[in-house]
Amino acid sequence: MNWTAAAVREASNSGNYGQVVKLARIDARLSQAQLGDACGLSQSAVSRLEGRGVATYDMSLLARAATHLKIPMRMVGLADQSAVAAAQVGTDVERRSFVKGAAAVAVAPVLSPALAAQPAQAGDAQTAPLRLATTAFRRLDGSTPSRQLQEAVLAHLRLAQTIAGEAEDRAVKLRLAAVGSEAASLAGWLAWDMGDYGSARTWYGNAVKAARSSDDRLLTAYQMGSLAQFEANTGNVVQSLNLLHQARRQLPGDRPLAIADAWLLSAEALAHAVAGDARSSDRALTQAARAAELVAHEDPAPWPWLFTFNGAKVAAARISCGARLGLPQWVQAAQDEAGEALSSGHAKQRALLQLDLAQARLASGRVDGAFALATRALETGVRYRSGRIVERARAVRRSHTSSTPPKVVRDFDERLHGVYL
Repeated sequence: MNWTAAAVREASNSGNYGQVVKLARIDARLSQAQLGDACGLSQSAVSRLEGRGVATYDMSLLARAATHLKIPMRMVGLADQSAVAAAQVGTDVERRSFVKGAAAVAVAPVLSPALAAQPAQAGDAQTAPLRLATTAFRRLDGSTPSRQLQEAVLAHLRLAQTIAGEAEDRAVKLRLAAVGSEAASLAGWLAWDMGDYGSARTWYGNAVKAARSSDDRLLTAYQMGSLAQFEANTGNVVQSLNLLHQARRQLPGDRPLAIADAWLLSAEALAHAVAGDARSSDRALTQAARAAELVAHEDPAPWPWLFTFNGAKVAAARISCGARLGLPQWVQAAQDEAGEALSSGHAKQRALLQLDLAQARLASGRVDGAFALATRALETGVRYRSGRIVERARAVRRSHTSSTPPKVVRDFDERLHGVYL
């Protein structure tokens, strides 16, 4: 392919990267279906990519097509990525599938301390890059709509499952099962954010099964806790508490990791709050705060805790619990300590916490302040197309009843009624 040809240069310079892909595909004498098969896409997905025109493109899809067609990355608006070169290992199928995860690895700001501290082991030529790709996707989640990440994460998950199924060494197979578990958990988180609760429950369940098959008890506890958090947020309190009880049984009985202890106790507090049990919720939060004080004295947070869990996170959990219990005094007492969480770079989680604050302000009669905060959170939900944020905003609105709502509420209603994700 002549990359200096006028048609190619014009399409690239104007931002019509789909046209660049189309020209390269035609030059390679491939049909849309053949290119789709090679990249793990449907024919219609390739058609949409090629016809997108001058618009915003999914980075992972462009990287996959460009890699297969040997298009210089700069021609499709991407920097030359060392991650793509790192994907040139293994079979052709492995390379084509892994490029989705590799493209994301390139934008990961740093390797988490837990991953960096782990010694290299035999068979990690595949395990380590796959795990690092999951880390990168999780970091991207804070600033990327879940709908844009979902396809890439699912392809990454399929690759991990395929490689694990083909592994012959038992130790490598166990480590790959652990990586697959974490990828499945991320898929569950993305589905939850999009409001697809059925898929979220399925992926979280798969994450628990894979963690068990990896023989990693800490990971199994983490995945059970993740599913428990989901169940608590969706109102299934009994199931959430049962899962948390099972998760605790996976931890060392004599001296569990402080980060695991604090995290699971915070999840337990939320479940009790959803059930309306303020006393049990407060007890769990108090224990979580004590455990969080010990986290700083431990080694860096073990995988899969990409982000550490500290006192600010426990304070944020108290805000969430106080909002659900209708106890604004809890929220007020925890706000200062939760400042780190309220200024988090994870926009979606920050918006959810803002909605908890809005709920608490409503409980204390501060209607204008509550809906001003809820409006900002809703804007984040719309920007990132987060069904979870939008549904939480609707729940906040339902909690306020008035025959003559003030203007800030009417403005919120107008914005909310126009949201269709």
